[in-house]
Amino acid sequence: MTTATRRSRTSMSSWRKGRRVAAAVGAVSIGLITLAACDKPTPLATVTVGTSSVNSEATDGCYGDGKVLNEKKTKDCLSKKGGKTIKVAPGEKVRIGVDPEIGESGWVMVSSNPLMKEPSKDNYRSFDGDTLFEQKDPQTGQTMGMRDKVTIAIVELKGNDGPKAMWHFNLERED
Repeated sequence: MTTATRRSRTSMSSWRKGRRVAAAVGAVSIGLITLAACDKPTPLATVTVGTSSVNSEATDGCYGDGKVLNEKKTKDCLSKKGGKTIKVAPGEKVRIGVDPEIGESGWVMVSSNPLMKEPSKDNYRSFDGDTLFEQKDPQTGQTMGMRDKVTIAIVELKGNDGPKAMWHFNLERED
């Protein structure tokens, strides 16, 4: 083999190696850019009834990323319907679990009936399922019947400043 041929093969090999390195650097760069564009997941809230559970990240548009939601966003989020659905049989308990981050901040559950007098710092609370479906007269507080469906919102609080995130779940009553 001549010296010229060896140099040619060496430069060809270096050129290929350079292309492979450039391709690897490009792939890593694209991967990092893709990861940087992803949103950080929000804390989870979980609703458990019997042996069934559903969990969810904060409802779209209802996560302040540590900051208090403004008044308009709070009203919009409180009136939202939807979220994951779970069935509740008569007499069953509805158990709410929240990530420690939510528990440390404090939270309340909001539904058509007031259930919590004070915010909770616990990661777990249990509620009477039948009470959640009661339809009450707003003036007298008397029970007027039972709803078939109810939406609950778990609201993370920032002290007395207001809500900073909300998670919505639908409860359906089983017959």
